Amino acid sequence: MYTVLELARIDGNTCNTVLLPRWKNGWLTGHRRLDCMNDVSASITKLNPKSKLHVVREAPQTLLPKLFKEWRVTHLVFEKDTDAYARDRDAEVSKLAKEAGVEVVIKVGRTLYDPDELVKENGGRPTMSISQVEKAGSKIGDIPRPIPVPRMLPSPGDTKIDFKQAHPAQEPDFNAIQRNSTESSYVSIAGPGGDFAVPTLHEMGLKDATTQHHGGETVGQHVLDEIIKNEMWTATFEKPKTAPTAFAPQATTLLSPHMHFGSLSCREFYWRVQDVVDKHKGKASQPPVSLTGQLLFRDMYFGAQAKLGWYFGQTEGNDHNRFIPWHLRSKLDEKGIITGEYTIDSEEAESWFQRWKYGRTGFPWIDAIMRQLRYEGWIHHLARHAVACFLTRGGCYIDWVRGAEVFEEWLIDHESACNIGNWQWLSCTAFYSQFYRCYSPIAFPQKTDKDGQFVRHFCPELKDFPTKYIYEPWKAPIQDQKKAGCLIKGDGTMAEIDGMKAYPKPMFDFNERRTICLDGMKSAYHVNLYGNDPRVLDGTWRKLFPDDAEGPTEGTNDHEAVAQNKKIKEVTEPELGEQGVDEDHGGAADTGGDLKSGDKDGNKRKRGKNNGTLDAFVAPRKTRRTKV
Repeated sequence: MYTVLELARIDGNTCNTVLLPRWKNGWLTGHRRLDCMNDVSASITKLNPKSKLHVVREAPQTLLPKLFKEWRVTHLVFEKDTDAYARDRDAEVSKLAKEAGVEVVIKVGRTLYDPDELVKENGGRPTMSISQVEKAGSKIGDIPRPIPVPRMLPSPGDTKIDFKQAHPAQEPDFNAIQRNSTESSYVSIAGPGGDFAVPTLHEMGLKDATTQHHGGETVGQHVLDEIIKNEMWTATFEKPKTAPTAFAPQATTLLSPHMHFGSLSCREFYWRVQDVVDKHKGKASQPPVSLTGQLLFRDMYFGAQAKLGWYFGQTEGNDHNRFIPWHLRSKLDEKGIITGEYTIDSEEAESWFQRWKYGRTGFPWIDAIMRQLRYEGWIHHLARHAVACFLTRGGCYIDWVRGAEVFEEWLIDHESACNIGNWQWLSCTAFYSQFYRCYSPIAFPQKTDKDGQFVRHFCPELKDFPTKYIYEPWKAPIQDQKKAGCLIKGDGTMAEIDGMKAYPKPMFDFNERRTICLDGMKSAYHVNLYGNDPRVLDGTWRKLFPDDAEGPTEGTNDHEAVAQNKKIKEVTEPELGEQGVDEDHGGAADTGGDLKSGDKDGNKRKRGKNNGTLDAFVAPRKTRRTKV
């Protein structure tokens, strides 16, 4: 996201300005942000040929006090942001404005409701379910309709700058891995051309974007217009019924990136859809699965983040996040906030994480999703469910924060509130607790794509495999592998082996790992710790888990756990199947609720006399675990 500031001046002029600190994003996100900035600049110029979007290269905390004086600013107008970092930044900016005699006007428009008002009407608690959002929203009142687009804008006036630029810090360079040339955007406060122009990817030293998804209000409005034209689809949309394997085109609106970057108002989206629903003669879909329900989910996460602040994005210190002894747990600074670094307690878990991130797990469905994410910056919500479950409670038993960080890097619709909330949901650490519902990387995609067209597109080395083996290529006889021109061999680090294309063998036996993860989750739920528990914060939680439990449970601290370096021997020839899989037919229920008050089971099932506990949902089996 970026924020357009409106600076009203004493001479009656107004300058629409973007302050350009260093961004933390991938090149796909940077590409879309620049699309949006160019589009809004063109829209401003259309209203007033003498005006445009002025991009000033400096952080707001150091720039604005100088700009207030230089441009004789009387009013500063910006949109409210309840992200933890944004709260700190905006509080500092407001303080500086007050000291300069500048009146600050803050407007709410990023969400349907003001997140702080949601929290207030929810009894001062974070919103952890859709029902809480709906109940709190009813107390706040109607969702405001968007105001009309202005018909004219004042000219910016004299925009010369005579003060010295404070260059943003060079280190740490969060985007170093995304660069292919030297950054030059900050050589001057008004940019390389001295004209306050929107920067280019080349100026920022970022690689060219690979995604076909473009940003900007013009594009966003066009997409929304096309959706609204199809009144039946709009009124009856149910997100869990859409196909995660659809890619040309996708099965959902793909408007989330526009709402993130502000190129589409969420309130305009809400009311244009609601107006169609109100006029619909048949049975319309309802929240939480309807289009407007998706916006309520978004507000739910923003409300949770608004209350929990920095701790929302981590387990430690978060009283609503259930503690699980994951592998690759986050490191904390002296204030107890995650640093972006993590402890490698198991080299095997680290290998699994890297293979997951770059689409080399040996499970085609998982790999195709992660490759689509890396290449296009977007994946379907059920695809996000599948890879998140696989990384956390349904395969690797790796900290959900690791996955959230990858999504932050690559998603073009990344909202910290929604990304963090979704990862907590899928890892069953908050919002949702039915951890026994796992996504099979073999059976689940076949519901909507029997032939594996999605896999064939994003894992092209498998494009000629028989349909019988497309989701389990390791089962194909060697002659079929050779006929398809691809060997199932290695760990994915080599594109060719023995002069032929190669696709990796599965990195573990899925059935075995699922059982281990479920045992670990049951144990952690039984221990029943949350992130603010003193035992989580001081490390004594290990006393509550046996040393042979899944995760870094050995010893008394991280150093001892790393030293013992527990590993699980990789099975040479995994026999993966579908037996015992308790599929998530309801799209992780899409209802959820506060873990501390329980969740609703969206899928009722008959229980036999031996099915009184969660054990019955997955067939018991002995697990081969070997320390090496």
